[in-house]
Amino acid sequence: VFNTHRTTATADHNVPTKDQHLPIKEVLSRHQVETLRKNCQEFGVDLYDLGHPFQGIVHIIGPELGLTLPGMTIVCGDSHTSTHGAFGTIAFGIGTREVEQVLATQCVLQQKPKTMRIEINGKLGRGVVSKDIILYIISKISSSGATGYFVEYAGDAIRSLSMEARMTICNMSIEMGARGGLIAPDEITFEYIRGRKFAPQGAAFDRAVEEWKKLPTDSGATYDRVLTFDAGDIAPMITYGTNPGMGMGITDRIPTPEELSDLAEKTSFKNALAYMGVEAGTSLLGKPIDYVFIGSCTNARIEDLRQVAALVKGKKRAEGVEVWVVPGSKQVEEQARREGLDKIFSDAGFELRSPGCSACLGMNEDKVPAGKYCISTSNRNFEGRQGPRSRTFL
Repeated sequence: VFNTHRTTATADHNVPTKDQHLPIKEVLSRHQVETLRKNCQEFGVDLYDLGHPFQGIVHIIGPELGLTLPGMTIVCGDSHTSTHGAFGTIAFGIGTREVEQVLATQCVLQQKPKTMRIEINGKLGRGVVSKDIILYIISKISSSGATGYFVEYAGDAIRSLSMEARMTICNMSIEMGARGGLIAPDEITFEYIRGRKFAPQGAAFDRAVEEWKKLPTDSGATYDRVLTFDAGDIAPMITYGTNPGMGMGITDRIPTPEELSDLAEKTSFKNALAYMGVEAGTSLLGKPIDYVFIGSCTNARIEDLRQVAALVKGKKRAEGVEVWVVPGSKQVEEQARREGLDKIFSDAGFELRSPGCSACLGMNEDKVPAGKYCISTSNRNFEGRQGPRSRTFL
């Protein structure tokens, strides 16, 4: 007998973001969504299916519905479960067999990770947002620099961030090899949760807050590794290669092989630049692109869409560039329409689609064609991630 009362499901990876009322065209995607539907019905799992007002990307609907609460342990068959760590949870992705363990027992076997504290202090510069913070960290420690660790993000630059921005940072913990990442809950956390559908209400909420206030790390606690960065050193970031660690400030130049020390690193670096069709020592400014993808569990919340709308209001997309804006949930989509963001996007020549993982990964109809360049707000720029032979700048 599966223990399903603490389990929530939604359709996200495989779903189309256009004509969601029609049958899914891709056979494998359609089979997976239909199987999820059938199994949830059979075992009594709450499913927010296509057409449901709560449907969306799993790591976006959990927080916005108040299902994600401080102090929880949250697991999901998706590596970016670390997103929920923004609420002071232990949250990490698990495999299919582990999902079975959790459904059967509400337990999962794990090895205890080492602990890492990453502290960002100081004031962020103009145009620098949370995505830049995490891309900067990964560029400094590499895409494997936190392997074997669970990370806590701290410092006044982190504490100044909204919950949506904190989720972006915790989301990409996995991109530097970490098991997960978290941020201590505080008043910003509590105000975000207050009044959400499945969160405690009234006096129960007040009691919960008193418990949540006990969660932050004790003063003087020790970590296996501590890293400190100055917020003032962080510039707007972009990647140039085929892993999230291959990043630089937007006005910088791509490194040269001579700047790298390890032979294997030099080889993979050259291969990455060859795949991307870019040259060492050059700038990316002014490089023509073909697609822009705004979405994914990293950057598809209402705050992200508002930032985009503020940037493009009164402007038009460049000729030959296709722009997809894919909200992270039906609730985000509806909020964007209420605020008139859809009109701003339409006037700019952008296409506002329905919720789903979309062009973050090539598991649905939203693929970037081979050889084409995409500027993407998602979390991974691996070879073929957005479609076979596609090229991604994060």
